[in-house]
Amino acid sequence: MRRTPAPPKLYFSFRSPYSWLTVRRLRQAVPDAFEALQWLPYWDPDERTSAALQARGAEFHYVQMSRAKHLYLLMDTKRLAEREGVSMAWPIDVDPHWELPHLGWLAARRAGRAEQFYDEVTAARWERGENICDPAVLATCADRAGLDPKTVVGAVDDEALRDEGTGCLERAYLDDVFGIPYLKWGVQRFWGLDRLDAFLRVWRPDATAPTEAVPVAAVPGPYDTDTTGGCG
Repeated sequence: MRRTPAPPKLYFSFRSPYSWLTVRRLRQAVPDAFEALQWLPYWDPDERTSAALQARGAEFHYVQMSRAKHLYLLMDTKRLAEREGVSMAWPIDVDPHWELPHLGWLAARRAGRAEQFYDEVTAARWERGENICDPAVLATCADRAGLDPKTVVGAVDDEALRDEGTGCLERAYLDDVFGIPYLKWGVQRFWGLDRLDAFLRVWRPDATAPTEAVPVAAVPGPYDTDTTGGCG
């Protein structure tokens, strides 16, 4: 008897503009993407999460990028957004604590509101340029998604969610994830926005990503003052 293959894994990050654009196109091609794939958050871990990862014999594969590459990413993202017909505002990250939105998403998933919270956080970050690592901004996202803001913002102090988050990053380590977005189905692996069509051809040949929209101008903004890392 042939065994039914496990659903594909989608590693995403609220930090990465490429993750945002890829997920946007994926959901247009596959409306039930939140149910059809295993969603796994991926982020730059803080000291506490890094120690927990190390205790499991895992590490963080991502290598910090140079400033030159970081500045290129800014320009490339605006170009891609224009090509997709998407208006965006580049957010400014100052000493971000990425556990806040990503563990908050795990709390939202626990409450059955993962998709709604995802939409609110990405809209805040990429459409309005807000700091999603600000507890007040995150609380507003939670409230708009029909969640208890205190539960979402307090996810960083929830031991069970901390452990679940560490588990997500451990799986990323075992799956050799080195950048975001990253799709894995069986032995097949696809990294980046430009590999989405290839993934769909393998996984769901009847589903195709939408054609590019008529370009619109991205909302101009200052360069990001965050470190030259991130999930590209």
